[in-house]
Amino acid sequence: MTSPLSATAAAGRDSATAARRLARWLALAATPTFAIMAVLTAMIGGGPADMLCAAGNGSLLGGMVPMYLLMSAFHSAAWLKLIAEQRGG
Repeated sequence: MTSPLSATAAAGRDSATAARRLARWLALAATPTFAIMAVLTAMIGGGPADMLCAAGNGSLLGGMVPMYLLMSAFHSAAWLKLIAEQRGG
């Protein structure tokens, strides 16, 4: 018979494992989400949010599209880690 304490510990381990898996999938979802937002903003773009983010007058990093591309690049670590694991590195 399983004691209540060991059942609670097992449930805690299972929920911690599930939380880690969910966090990993959320990390993987960030990069393509920001890339899609960059493409959509580039296609539709030119709205008031673009004017707010373009404070650098002539800066290459002004606007929403470069911001989304940078966010996509910064969140790509999860994908690079996954690729390295798949290659056995």
